[in-house]
Amino acid sequence: MQRNYAIDFIKFYAIVAVVIIHTFPGNDQPGYFVLDNLSRFAVPFFFAASGYLFSLKVSENPQSFAYFRKYVTKILKIYVSWLIFYFVYDVSRIILTNENPSDELSKYMENMTALNLLYYGQGTSGYQLWFVISLVWSTAILYLFYRLKRVRLLLVIALCFNLLGLFGQSYSIFDELPVSTTRAALYVSLFYTVLGFWLANVQAWQKYSGRIYFYLFGLFTILQVLEGFWLQKGLDAKHGEYFLSTIFLTIFLFLYALSNPNLGKGLFITKIGANSLGIYAIHVFFIDMVDFLFEKIGLEKSTHNLLQNLVDASLVFVVSYVAYKLIQSAKQALINRA
Repeated sequence: MQRNYAIDFIKFYAIVAVVIIHTFPGNDQPGYFVLDNLSRFAVPFFFAASGYLFSLKVSENPQSFAYFRKYVTKILKIYVSWLIFYFVYDVSRIILTNENPSDELSKYMENMTALNLLYYGQGTSGYQLWFVISLVWSTAILYLFYRLKRVRLLLVIALCFNLLGLFGQSYSIFDELPVSTTRAALYVSLFYTVLGFWLANVQAWQKYSGRIYFYLFGLFTILQVLEGFWLQKGLDAKHGEYFLSTIFLTIFLFLYALSNPNLGKGLFITKIGANSLGIYAIHVFFIDMVDFLFEKIGLEKSTHNLLQNLVDASLVFVVSYVAYKLIQSAKQALINRA
């Protein structure tokens, strides 16, 4: 099976986009709005890539259940490990920074519900962990339908839920979906994970060149910015995390990656992209650390300073990558010593 370097190459830009989303201020300045909207390809691409790679491992594999169990167990271990990390960090911060920590701890523990922890990935400051637990749920549902030989049916069902989820986002201005959030497995990750799985088993895309898919990706990226601008600025809708255009730009970006499997081969940024999940898990912690650093040197109020925002995002990204690599090296050293 030939390795697709383009997926890791694009993952690098996707994880950069995630860091930008989380470090840049959510204000109404046009530049920040466009940058935030342009970055919204990242998480759908991550899910699609996960579904695609999962398909390569289980399709026509008599040991598919063994791989599925191993894969889901691995993702669950990652989720639980980082959930514990952010829990310990949150509790420590509450104890060290509050005059009456018992009250704050009581309020904090109220969010530790089974639904938040096991489905929404909420409850701690590690809000980004929703991606990890959503991937577990999506993969489990996908594998069930794969064994039932009903992946196409699941793709249609997941698409319907994704479209329905828009009404928990900016499209709620037309009719709001009565759920706490649609940033969850059923509305986001399931569709894009199944989409990636399905694309791994479709060959019709080979009729067209990668250049055409790249142009189409660019077109729908522009349309996504316009869609978001129309909804938020024109109709005064709430902030959206994904849009109708996101479906098409994700499809064409992924087909571009499939059309150019050697894109980024041998590049350092491609190697970084291969570690995107680790950067994703740890970067929110370093957002807090960099914010603390800026506060100490008197820069915390400069939220409209583009240069500072770029320095902020760059620091978070670099430190997150280095820290994750050090963690991996330490784990390997412990394994070798055992």
